[in-house]
Amino acid sequence: MTQKTQISLPASDLDGLLQLMARLRSKDGGCPWDIEQTFASIAPHTIEEAYEVADAIDHGDMAHLKDELGDLLFQVVFYAQMAKEQGDFDFHDIAAAITDKMIRRHPHVFGTQSGIDDAEAQTVNWESLKAEERKAKAAENPNGQRHGALDDVSAGLPALMRAAKLQKRAARVGFDWPDAKPVFDKVREETAELEAEIESGDAAAMEHEVGDLLFTCVNLARKLDIDPETALRHANGRFETRFGHIERTLWAQDRNVEDTVLEELDRLWNQAKLKQD
Repeated sequence: MTQKTQISLPASDLDGLLQLMARLRSKDGGCPWDIEQTFASIAPHTIEEAYEVADAIDHGDMAHLKDELGDLLFQVVFYAQMAKEQGDFDFHDIAAAITDKMIRRHPHVFGTQSGIDDAEAQTVNWESLKAEERKAKAAENPNGQRHGALDDVSAGLPALMRAAKLQKRAARVGFDWPDAKPVFDKVREETAELEAEIESGDAAAMEHEVGDLLFTCVNLARKLDIDPETALRHANGRFETRFGHIERTLWAQDRNVEDTVLEELDRLWNQAKLKQD
């Protein structure tokens, strides 16, 4: 039997967590599951943990939030350990890089810049500094390729979030509606085009038009200063609550949703909506 290495793991500090991660990944008695993971296999878990953090915040559950933030931190530590094993970087490099970036992005706090008196001004300044960084990065390109406004918007983002980011980038260079009113007109236009394609029965065309309609709805949310991802997450929560009311009401009568006519389901839905509002 292989003798497992014994190490002391202080449970109250970051060094203890880093040691724990190294132990889990150790080929000398570590965890088989942790050892076989890669950056790609962990990425979906990171996305899931980030959404669970957001969910805990939505519910105002601070104890749950503490746990979920720990899970999210563990994801960062996991990536750092894998990168360290490959000789690329470690956790301390990550911390140093984000510290340098935050100092660079806050010259009004850590430098001599003035005129940043509120959050809106800081947002404008932040985006300006990011644009300058992108230009500097493009200037370092040996091929001399120009940096487009939409470059480096991550393709791995959820679709609604990425749509909002693409639209914000385009808006910064002047490609934007002046207010929400013309976006409503565009929503009506896209809805009409979708209805026409439904009549045609062309599945590919219907998908195309549904995508255009969703993209336009994201634009409408942006013009109203609403985060579409958050808005849809809240709508999902309302749907779950209302549907749960329907199920519980029917179960109390020893009945099921699948055996109930749509008219009654709709009545119970409206009852749940009134109760929720």
